Amino acid sequence: MTVLVRDLRPDVPADAEGFARVRRLALPYILFTPDSVRHTAAHVHPAARFRPLVAEEDGEIIGTAQVHLIHDSPEPGQGALNIYVRPDRTGRGAGRLLARVAEEYLAELGATRLLAWALDEPANRAFAERHGYRPGRSAHFLRLDLAHGTLPPLPETPSGVELRTAADFAADPRPLFELDAETVLDEPGDVDTEFTDYDAWVEEVWHHPLLNRELTVVVCADGRPVAFTVAYTDGGTRYSTAMTGTVRAHRGRGLAKLAKIHSLRRARAAGLTEAFTGNDTGNGPMIAINKRLGYAFCAREVRYIRALD
Repeated sequence: MTVLVRDLRPDVPADAEGFARVRRLALPYILFTPDSVRHTAAHVHPAARFRPLVAEEDGEIIGTAQVHLIHDSPEPGQGALNIYVRPDRTGRGAGRLLARVAEEYLAELGATRLLAWALDEPANRAFAERHGYRPGRSAHFLRLDLAHGTLPPLPETPSGVELRTAADFAADPRPLFELDAETVLDEPGDVDTEFTDYDAWVEEVWHHPLLNRELTVVVCADGRPVAFTVAYTDGGTRYSTAMTGTVRAHRGRGLAKLAKIHSLRRARAAGLTEAFTGNDTGNGPMIAINKRLGYAFCAREVRYIRALD
């Protein structure tokens, strides 16, 4: 049996479904659907030079790679490759072939520093280190049993604060872009990120097929959004928060926790049964909030880094 690597054909239903299936099996803590695969392929910013790859064995997609330049970082020359192989199809060389094609592509684009996430498991870490990567920061995946867990009671909404949803901003989402752009500046990680292109944000983020605007809760003060929790749903029973944050001037008031409790309670009322989130291991305040909400660690991943000669 021969493993081949090729470009993803996002408009081919079997390709989009195969890509999503591999990701769901290898990384069940993040929501993927065929629609989200197609959307990402079509709407990533052109400057990212995004190239999704698949590894195929006898017509079956067994591995995937998302490969791109980190265009929204102020530091040039950074590339990312995130490779995942079906857990029941490892040992066939798919990961090695995907890494080789991805690294060659990024090198051709002028990348001098490569970053790749790997689950914190012995085989995954050994694979990364064999390929010349060194470990950097790490992050936790957390899970909450929405169906049977106990959520905290709703806290009192502070005076002068209003709770809204992303759906309330359908006519003009720019205030949410500005909130997202401000909060992402303080998100811990190996790469600094800046959101400066509103139109690209609308296409990539606001119109993302997994974004649930009714469950995305926005905290407003003095007439403007100051905190939020962004909710994704997969059309089934799973829910995930993609980002939770508060602008600096309003931190310490419990607004992020307020948004998240309201979102979780609305998600449970909508029939969702399982909630996921993720936090950088250095993000102590958000980890503490999530633990108080009932989340528990379910996996860990490590950001691996390699400098290209």
